[in-house]
Amino acid sequence: MIEIFVDADACPVKDETYVVGTRYGLRVVLVANARLYVPEGMGAIRVVVEQGPDVADDWIVEHVRAGDVVVTADLPLAARCLERGAYVLGSNGRVIKDEAIGGMLATRRLKEHLRESGVNTGGPPPITDKDRSRFLSKLDGLVQKSLREQPREP
Repeated sequence: MIEIFVDADACPVKDETYVVGTRYGLRVVLVANARLYVPEGMGAIRVVVEQGPDVADDWIVEHVRAGDVVVTADLPLAARCLERGAYVLGSNGRVIKDEAIGGMLATRRLKEHLRESGVNTGGPPPITDKDRSRFLSKLDGLVQKSLREQPREP
């Protein structure tokens, strides 16, 4: 059975993820550097990793399998999960695909360079109700797609 992994430290759509996980009876794995609230009875578990850069990302990549769904706004993590055959969904509801990740990473590097040069590139816009609705719909669709593609057990 597939799982939903959430890069949970700053994820604004955890509640929506619980809804989809519960709907399909899937385990939702929230990975974070700090303890966070996880509701009981929704199939969600919390994994707290050590502090440090990319520790949560490394844990997710080590445990994700082909067909799993990963929720993250972290593009380098998204690229690593795509390499493992997982589906990736940004917290804004944007499905991140293999054919787009290269350009997305290049844009990220450019913005990082501009910031280091003193240019204010601004941060991501706040999440809206429309974003939450799109996220919920896209997550549901990715889960359905993954479940359809899973090999049937005899």
